Amino acid sequence: MVFYSKMPNLNFEIIFNSMANKKPGITTEKECNGINESRRDFLKQSSLLTGLAITPAAVLKAAEEKWDEEFASSLEKMPLKLEINGVNHDLSVEPRTTLLDLLREQLALTGTKKGCDYGQCGACTVHVNGKRVLSCLSLAVMQQGKKITTIEGLADGEKLHPMQQAFIKHDGFQCGYCTPGQIMSAVACIREGHANSEAEIREFMSGNICRCGAYPNIVDAIMEVKEGGQQV
Repeated sequence: MVFYSKMPNLNFEIIFNSMANKKPGITTEKECNGINESRRDFLKQSSLLTGLAITPAAVLKAAEEKWDEEFASSLEKMPLKLEINGVNHDLSVEPRTTLLDLLREQLALTGTKKGCDYGQCGACTVHVNGKRVLSCLSLAVMQQGKKITTIEGLADGEKLHPMQQAFIKHDGFQCGYCTPGQIMSAVACIREGHANSEAEIREFMSGNICRCGAYPNIVDAIMEVKEGGQQV
């Protein structure tokens, strides 16, 4: 009686009836699931504790401070020398780094835009040794010793490049996201000798997409610079 009085919340009548109705030697599906879950939890926890116990303290500390990642990264990087917009750069880059990511992420030259990142929109166009290149498809390490020109390098100080002035005059942009790539391609189009007619300009500018639809104004801007005989 003393024992029962200390546990007033237990309904022993229900417990005894449940036990009486249960067939001996038979475990229900719910009980089996509970046993399996408990076993899995125990194995997970014991494996984790065992792993931590046998791992050297130096390795754990290195993992916490990400020394392994930094060490691997330093081994993977390669030296790279470039001239970008007239400035020489001695860099260290990973082999997988694209020219676009190098310009934007490492050198903060964000005028060159990342559009599709598949070489289909032309927003990332830059000049490499005077020729237009899609920087999202070009590995930085492949440009060793070359001269890179981005949209930031076209102007002469505060004086805009003739193509930049023409784009402003003819309203060759709306949202402006594709404009750096459009201007870089437009300059190259004239240098390559492919700006002799509107049809030719449209053909050789077809790799640069303008989602705002400013194509007629872009063509007008290029034609003006071409016919004006200005140095590009």
